This record gives sequence, C-alpha cells and structure tokens, in this order.
Amino acid sequence: MTDPLIPAVLAFRGNGTPFSPRYNDIYHSAVGGLEQAEYVFLRGNRLPERWRDRRIFTVLETGFGMGINFLMTWAAWRADPARCERLHFVSTERHPFTQTDLRSVYAKTISDPEIAALAQTLAAEWPMLVPGSHRLEFEGGRITLTLVFADAADSLPALRLRADAFYLDGFAPARNPEMWTPAIFKALARLAGEGATFATYSSAGDIKRALTQNGFVYQKVDGFGWKRAMLVGHFAPRWRVRRYEPPAPLEVDERHVIVIGTGLAGCAAIERLTARGWRVTSLERHASVAQDASGNPAGVFHPMISRDDSVASRVTRAGFLYTLRRWAALERLGDRPLRGAPGLLQIAADDDEARSMSEAIAAFGYPAEYVTPVSLAEAQRLAGMPLAQSGWLFPQGGWIDPASLCAVQCAAAGGLLERRFGVDVARLERSGNQWSVFDATGQAIARAPVVIVASAHDAARLAGLQHAPTRSIRGQLTLLPSGTVPRLGMPVIGEGYAIPLADGVTLTGATYELDDPDTALRPDGHLENLARVAQMLPAFEGVIDRGQAAELAGRVAFRCVTSDRMPMIGNFADESASARDAQRLRGAWPLDLPRVDGLYGAFAYGSRGLVWAALGAELIASQIEGEPWPLERELAEDIDPARFLLRALRQGTVS
Repeated sequence: MTDPLIPAVLAFRGNGTPFSPRYNDIYHSAVGGLEQAEYVFLRGNRLPERWRDRRIFTVLETGFGMGINFLMTWAAWRADPARCERLHFVSTERHPFTQTDLRSVYAKTISDPEIAALAQTLAAEWPMLVPGSHRLEFEGGRITLTLVFADAADSLPALRLRADAFYLDGFAPARNPEMWTPAIFKALARLAGEGATFATYSSAGDIKRALTQNGFVYQKVDGFGWKRAMLVGHFAPRWRVRRYEPPAPLEVDERHVIVIGTGLAGCAAIERLTARGWRVTSLERHASVAQDASGNPAGVFHPMISRDDSVASRVTRAGFLYTLRRWAALERLGDRPLRGAPGLLQIAADDDEARSMSEAIAAFGYPAEYVTPVSLAEAQRLAGMPLAQSGWLFPQGGWIDPASLCAVQCAAAGGLLERRFGVDVARLERSGNQWSVFDATGQAIARAPVVIVASAHDAARLAGLQHAPTRSIRGQLTLLPSGTVPRLGMPVIGEGYAIPLADGVTLTGATYELDDPDTALRPDGHLENLARVAQMLPAFEGVIDRGQAAELAGRVAFRCVTSDRMPMIGNFADESASARDAQRLRGAWPLDLPRVDGLYGAFAYGSRGLVWAALGAELIASQIEGEPWPLERELAEDIDPARFLLRALRQGTVS
C-alpha cells in the first residue's frame, strides 16, 4: 500500500510560490484577506462569544495558505478578556510557503500593526517543510497551532480531535475540485463536537448537499465583497453518522497526576502536564532523577531516514521536530541543558547505502536544514578526520546530557511538582475514580485520578499488562580520555557512535546485549565499541589494547525495547474486559478497545528517548485533556500500548 504522505512530499513546491493559481484569490490580498477572515470565519462561527469561559476550544481549518485566518483568530483571542483558557487551531496545507516567502508576503501585504506583529512571530516559528504534523505554541502555550503538511483529503481522516468550529477554506468546486470529495465531508462529521459550527464563503449546490448528507445544517447568508453569498451552520445530525466519538477530556475531581519514573519519559510528562496546570506527584526509586538509561553522560538526537518513509521514520521525524521546539521553549525560560553545538553526521555502511539514501533524500524533497547528503571529502571536513564512507548531515541534530535535560524539565514545573525519591512502587489499585499507589510493604503512598507509568522495565508489570513484549538490552558505553583519539568536529553515528564531550573526552558505544543483567564494565565491551566505531573512523583502530581496555571508564545501562522496536505511549487498554469480550473484538480497531480510565504509559523508548519523550508526553497530555493529538491517528496507533493486545485478539489467542 502506498504511504499517503509520500505524494504530498513529492508535491511540495521548493519555493512555495504564493501567487500561483492555487493562491490567486482575494483571500491572499492585503486588506481583503483580513476583512474576509473576520466576516466569513470569525463572525460566521459566532466567535469570539462561543469560546468564552471555555477551558479548551478547537478550530479546524481546511487550508492554511498564508495563515490570515489564524492570525485574525489569534488577534480576536488576545482582545477578548473572557477568552478560552487554551485555543487550538489545526490546519492542513498541501503547498506550504517557505519561511522566506512567508516573511516577504507578510511584509508586502499586511499593514495593520497588530496583525503584522503576530505575522512576524508566526514566520519566526515557521516549521521545516517536511510532511506530517507540526505543533507550534504561542502565548506561553495557550495558543497552539498544529499544521499538517499534506493534502486535506489524506490528512483530515487521519486527525484525532474534537472540533468546535470549522473554517472551510478552499471549498470552491470550480477552482479546487480536489477539495470536494466525500472523504472530506465524512472526516468533518467524524471530528465535529456537539453543536460545532462552520462557515465557508462557497455556496455551491454540491457543497450544500455534501454538508446535509453528513449531518450539518446550513443557511445561506450575505457574502463578503464580490462573493454574493456564503454558508454558515452547525453539526446537528438526525441519524448516526460516525462510528467513534471524537476525543473528550478525562473527567476528574482534581487535576492531579502521579508520574512513576523520572527518566526522559517521566520528566517530559511532568513538564507537559504542569504546563497545563496539573499538579504532579513524582515517584522515583532512586535518590535523584535520570539514574538508569537516562543517566548516560550524553545521547545523540537526530531524525531517521528510510527509503520508504516508514512508520519509525515518520514517528521519529515528528518527535525530533517537536523536541527541538520544546527544548528551545525551555531554554527561553532561563535554564539550559548541557548540549553540544548543532550538527551530526551519519556515515553510510557502504557505497550502496550512501547512494540509495541520497536518492531517498532527493526524492522526498527534504530541505537542507533537515538533512543533506555529503560527499566523503565534505564529511571528513565536518568530522575533522578521515572517514570510511560518505554520509548525510543532520544540521539540527547533535548530542545532549539527558540528566541535565530532566533537571530543566522538572525546574520548569515549579511549585506544581512534588518530588519523592527512594520510593519503590509495587502495585497500583483503582478505587472509584482514584488510583492508589502502594509500595513493597503494602503501604499506600500516593493517590490521584491519573497515573502515568514511565518506569521502563517495570511499567508493564505495574500496569498488569499480559500483552506487552518488552525486553532488556544491556548497553555499555566507553569513555576515551583526552589524547586517546583525535578530536571530532561533531558527533558521528553509523555502526556505532562517537561523541566529542568536554575536556577532550570522547564517548563511544554502545553494546547491544539482549537480556544480559550484568552491571559490571567489561574490557571486551570497550573493545567492541571501538571496533565498531573504527569501521567509520579509521583513526580509532587499535588505539587501545586489551590491557588498556580494562582501565577505561564507562557506564552500563539497560534499555527497554518492544519486539517491534516502537515505544509504548498512551492510554492503556483494559485487558481483562477485552478478554471477556474477545470474540466480538477479534476484528477490532484500536478505538474499539475498552480503556482503563486514568492510566497511561510512556516507556520502551530503547535508544530513542531523546526524540520520542517530548512528543510522547504531549500525546498523553492531549489524550487526558481531550485536545487535538500532536500526530496522525495511525501513527499514534503504531505506538499505542494496546497494539499487541489488538494483534492477539485478531489472532484469536486471547481467551
């Protein structure tokens, strides 16, 4: 089956020409666009009055263009003293502008000083032009813009959200026939909240019939400018039009969550929940944060490139881009984790891989700021030493100290975080609408309506999962003292990795030993690390012998992985209820499964915790709050902790 996002990638315009036929509309003129946005979309959806005194309000738009509708909505929100607490604006766009073009268009067309200031803020945060979902936050996180760079017909069915208002832009059958498809209107009906409103400047008969067939009630009203009429209305189906209800916030008596584990997964969850005003009780068995795999001296972060843009590549891309934004936001608060300068090299295994990956990068049209192929000579210049092969450069990749990141995330939580160390959690128990957490002595140590289990190897046991095939991978790192090998210009990865740390120290690793519990450093492990790195970096060949290896410093940590090497992120399924209803659920989809109220998991991150943790925390926070999910529904299903239960149900092995 063809990946629906690949055509969208290949359709990207390299320079985002704003005045192509697709954009040749009054909507993209200076004053007309601003006035139309206010008249058609804000007034047509009865905004701002409909969002007043709401905690969360979500707008879904079907074509972002240059973002005038978003900017006018943002301005209206800022001007309203009774505004909603958090405004989500979700929009699709198949042909996004480049950042340079967007800035130029704004400078030439927007004269209103308030809108111009907001436009420049948006342009400064404009994402890289790669496919998928991009989540941007403004006003301290109270305005969230989720941009989906893909065709609306492909992307709308993949969204998971509850829309309160629809901006149906681009709905002109004569001009944009690709926007008028049954899938578009069915997707709108699946996403509509109760009483959700819509507005569109089109009044074509085909549009009216499609809206009516999918449960929307419309009325024709005076149009704007040269458009004589427009449609407004709301979602009021007279019959069932959808199989699944859109997401809703978890009903709780108090906004209090327990997070078990303070590695990368747990600390990211702490930061994302406290940013939304939740009080967090953190439980950690060690004496401080980041003591297991998250306590390594450094870790690398980078996207993953594959020839077929696999699920792993798409999830990692979304996680990488979101992570960069979250780290930048944390740094703006004043605390900075310890990290290296931007830039990371991945070295090809051989000529065939170098050629095929260069072809894939070109075919998908990835911008140079995301990834770029580099020749052997250029790679050697960047690395500062001879290399065995060419490769590709991730300009925004690099290395970071995970423990310092965890500390910054906990500091950002401020007074909403209660930290408790030396707590060994033994079991969880649900009573009414509260979870109780018990220690090994049977003592109840904490209670809250929500629990997030982020304790890696213990997570499946604590959650009582029978269908969670996790394994432990022993990883030994090697620290080479200054002067042992030449100084690298940037981290290099491939068969292994080598990271230039402070004071001339070089970190290499890591071994990959399945279900090996030994915590002691092994000389053979150091030699193995250096042998793998030497395949990329010949200067590492033979720098130490076996006797010297016994004297090297290093660290042993244990990574938790699943059988499919994807993480476990999200609301746990109720395995007992599923087993009782196994026959009916044999053909189930993820949304069919019964879920455990208030119990979520964030674990099995393997060696990709740095790029998955922030996105995973945002996904869980969005599920709890009933907010739009930060990535496509099918990708969330590929990291859903219930996916192994679902497979067992389909195979008929659950009784």
